[in-house]
Order: sequence, then C-alpha cells, then structure tokens
Amino acid sequence: MTETLKLTEFEALSPFEIKDELIKLAKATSRRTQSAFLNAGRGNPNWVATAPREAFFLLGQFALTESRRVMSHPAGLGGMPQAVGIAARLEAWLAERPDSPGAPFLSAMVPFAVESFGFESDAFVHELVDSIIGDNYPVPDRMLVHNERITHEYLMWAMCGGRKLAGRFDLYAVEGGTAAMCYLFKSLKANRLLMPGDTIALGTPIFTPYLEMTHLEDYALNVVHIRAPQENRFQFTDEEIDKLLDPKIKAFFLVNPGNPTGMALSRETVAKITDLVRTKRPDLMILTDDVYGTFVEGFHSLMGELPQNTIGVYSYSKYFGCTGWRLGVIAIHEDNIFDKAIAALPPTETAALDRRYGPLTLQPRELKFIDRVVADSRDVALNHTAGLSLPQQVMMSLFSLSELMDERKAYQAACMEIVHRRVWSMIEGLGLHLTPNPNFDAYYGLIDFEFWARKNIGNEAVEYLKKNVHPLDLAFRLAEVHGIVLLNGGGFEAPNWSLRVSLANLPDDVYDDIGRGVRAVARGYRDAYEASRRTTQKQEEIAEAPAE
Repeated sequence: MTETLKLTEFEALSPFEIKDELIKLAKATSRRTQSAFLNAGRGNPNWVATAPREAFFLLGQFALTESRRVMSHPAGLGGMPQAVGIAARLEAWLAERPDSPGAPFLSAMVPFAVESFGFESDAFVHELVDSIIGDNYPVPDRMLVHNERITHEYLMWAMCGGRKLAGRFDLYAVEGGTAAMCYLFKSLKANRLLMPGDTIALGTPIFTPYLEMTHLEDYALNVVHIRAPQENRFQFTDEEIDKLLDPKIKAFFLVNPGNPTGMALSRETVAKITDLVRTKRPDLMILTDDVYGTFVEGFHSLMGELPQNTIGVYSYSKYFGCTGWRLGVIAIHEDNIFDKAIAALPPTETAALDRRYGPLTLQPRELKFIDRVVADSRDVALNHTAGLSLPQQVMMSLFSLSELMDERKAYQAACMEIVHRRVWSMIEGLGLHLTPNPNFDAYYGLIDFEFWARKNIGNEAVEYLKKNVHPLDLAFRLAEVHGIVLLNGGGFEAPNWSLRVSLANLPDDVYDDIGRGVRAVARGYRDAYEASRRTTQKQEEIAEAPAE
C-alpha cells in the first residue's frame, strides 16, 4: 500500500490536480505491463454530434462565397456579407450541392427556424453568415438576437421539460460553464449580493471548484453543506433542506444532476425546495449548474420551478461532445430577485455601483443584473468588446436547432444508451445487483467504496482499512497496480472512501475492467487485513505461552 505519509501531501490538492500524478503512475504501469491505460478521471465524452458540425463547416464555405461576392481582391481580400437576398442565395447554393455533408440539415434548418420563431429569413441567415465569418464584434454583446431566441427555446426543452413559463429568461452566451462560474462569482460580489464573510449553502457532493472558489480571499464566503447522502439515494434529506431556513444563508449553489454522483434531484426533492423558498425564503438566491440535465429523461431544473430566484448555468460541452468549443450560457429571468436586491441596497452602496457602471449608461440603476455580469466579465471598462465570439455563437445555434428539429429525440436516446450501457458494464464488473434509478444520468458514477466493501470484505476489514490506510491509497493503488485513473470522491465532499468514474470518455468494453480493478484492490486490502490479524494472533499466543 502507498505510504500514508506521502499521501497526506496530496490532501490539500484538488482531485483534478491529483489526477496528473495518477496519470503518471497509470501510464508507467501500462508501459510496464503492456496493458491498457484507462483514464476515467475526466469527463470529456468520446462522441460528437456530427450533423450540426457538418452544417457549420458547409455554412462557412457559403459564407466565403458571400464575402467574395461583395469584394474579391486578387491578394485574398473579401468583403463583409450583405443581408439583402441572402436567404434565397443560400437556398440556391444548397440546391446545387444536395449531397454535400450538412446540406440537408441547412436546407431544413432555415425554414424550420423561420416558421418556429417568426424570423425574417434574410436577417436570420445574415446573422449566421456574418457571424461564422467573424468580421464583427458581438452585437448585442450579451448574445446575438436570433441565437438568444433559439437557445432560450432549447433551454426550455433541456431544463424545463418543454414547459412554457411566464416571462422569459435573459441569456448571456459565455465560454463554457467554467466561465459562467467565474463571471457570476465576480459579479455577485461586485454588486454587493455576496460579500466576504457572508454565508452560502452548497449542495454536496459537488463539483470541486464550487468548494474551492468560496474559500478564495477574493470571496471568503462561509459555507454550509446541504448533504445528499448515499443512504438517501443522493437526495437531500428533510433535515438538510431545513438548513436553508437560516436567514444567514444568502444563496444556495448546487449542481443538478450531481457531479460526482450523477443523480438528479427527484420530483419530491424539487417540490420540497420549491415550497420552502416560496413560503419561507423568498429572498434566497439560487445558482443551479445543470450541464448534465439532458441525460435524464424529463429533467426539471430549479430554474423552471423558481425562475425569479434562480440563476441557471448550462454548458453544451457534454451533451454535444464539444468541450473544446467552450459553449455555455447564463440564464436569469427578466423578473428576478437579484435586480430587486440591488435596488434595495443602502444609498452608500448604490452610489458606489453608480460610479462603477456609470460609464455604460446614463441610468446605471436601471442596468439589469445580467448586463452587469456582462460588464464585469470585461472589468466594465472593456464592456464594449464583451461577448462570446460569433463563430462560437453560430455553433451554439446549430447545436440547439439540431435538438429542436429532432422530434423523435433520437440523439438524446443514443447518448443515454451509451452511458447507461457503460454503467451497467461497470456494475457487473463490481459484482453488484442494482435496480435502475430514473434520476441517474449515468454520465458519472460514484463508487462508495466503504459502502461496497462492508458488504463484500466485511466490517472488520473496513475498520482495519480506515485505521491503517489513507483514503487516497484507493485511487493511487488503482493507478499504480492496474493502470486505472479515477478521481478521489473526498475532493468533491463525497465520502472519503469513494471514487468518481467518468462513464463518457472510454470505450464500452473497458468499464467492466474498471469494476474488476476496484474488486482486485479490495481483495488486496482484505488480504492485508487477514495477514495483520494472523500476526496479531501469533503475537498474542507468544505472549500467553508459559515461560520455560
């Protein structure tokens, strides 16, 4: 077993930093034993959505013809695409190349969007074409007009089960979910909604950066954990939810479905939180990070149940296999408690915010919170160059439209089938017999090793393990002996003796190997316990033997 003293050095590190050490060990093992290197530590999926990408690259070719139509200089200069008649020109251009990858999608997409959203066809196509060329700053800086409409409709399906809510969400297109986190933490502080020393609640286990950012000196927030234990199928218990009644808790941040647990809030849990907020904590700010919601059938986010209280964060990265595109969105309802809380700040604070945002508008007090987030993302002074790059926004529109056009939800079914096939393979490798849980997204799985080991190697062996072995030994031993990289669950505020496994980024046929690898480590621990017990028995026999 890996030396306990050495492992204590890693306790302060994020699991994502420990991962780098595990990768080195696992690769060395793989080379030495000529076995597979299995890195299930990071959640990048190993599939991509092809149809919207085909459309993107074909649309880029058309966009260049539009550029050359305006100006074609022999030195390689083109002009800026023009809007008048552009939809008809695209239709004719596609008709000449019906077999080109992406052509059927684009031919169907434009009339679908025009009919569904009431778009003017030239304005819509020009937004796509001019944006894919990338010859302008983002205008509006928060999000392109047509892209916002399309993305809003996609979010209503992905996050709110297709429900039509009263009012709309204002959206801000950002560089993935991580950028959304950074921008929101910064703007909540800048607008005096969360100040150093304030208390927030985190739904745990949770994606590690939410734990780490709260403790940075930039924010210095006090944290109350709202725990979702394994014994309650990773749902918040009533006692934990009741912690939110404390008026000192200003905000509740959660990831839903969970990371690392993979478990979405049940309808019952959502109802309990909704009732508490509506009846007793209407002032509670909520931030829900719902990137994995599309892997749960009929998913319902808190942003659909408590729209006035909730900031929604969504990333396209996992569902469409596009982590490298950096596509995300922040959603804040047009009628929200954040604007009201800012308006109710003391005069000294309001005056300070007037000075901060005064260069942007003659009425800074009327500036919405979401527009303040945009400004703060560029330190206010560079607000005029804010916004997600235009080619990225085109890709966002195409991803969204591909899902909205898929009436049978064949793409969603395929994604779900992939991850569920893998999780059941791993479960078989672990020797478990479980029943499906409709709230489980199967994108990540949390192996609660202690819970499993008590049933498989016995309570006494587990107690020996906890007394004599560092919890990180589990992850290090998997890497060092079996070439398998999993993240330590303790870094996510999951049980110390647990492991997060990504079910998205490896071939189907290796997940039973991961399960068997965990079982092999358990057998090693049991053997160590048995050897220790035999040694203890011999020592006791010698001590009790009569002297000669």
